[in-house]
Amino acid sequence: MIRALLLSAGAIAALSACEGSTPVSSDGDAVQQRAVEAQTARRRTGAEIQEYMLNRQIQASYVCVGGDRLTVDFDNPREMATVRNSFGESFDLHRQRAERGIWYRASGNDLRGEGTTAVWTVRDRDPVECRAVD
Repeated sequence: MIRALLLSAGAIAALSACEGSTPVSSDGDAVQQRAVEAQTARRRTGAEIQEYMLNRQIQASYVCVGGDRLTVDFDNPREMATVRNSFGESFDLHRQRAERGIWYRASGNDLRGEGTTAVWTVRDRDPVECRAVD
């Protein structure tokens, strides 16, 4: 009985709160305008995005041909990347100037990539193609 009264009171309060609100138009133009405003409010400028990316650390995971998995911590402020493979090995690499994409290297180890693909080269081993995963 008490539960039914509480549910009824909650429903009445919710309905009365909606009474004074402005009705939302559902015609096509109004819906499209609200969608544009919602997207515009969240957009950042190119300079803001670049600043955000250059001053933070990002982690990415890759699966490579042959089954090896890489976890890469990109430390953009220090211009370094730490690559960890599924064998427990860890490699600290320094960012290199790349014409396109990314390039990190140190002591004969090399990580190059663009988009979701990368090539991982460990000293004295053949290069391996890798793909970023979520």
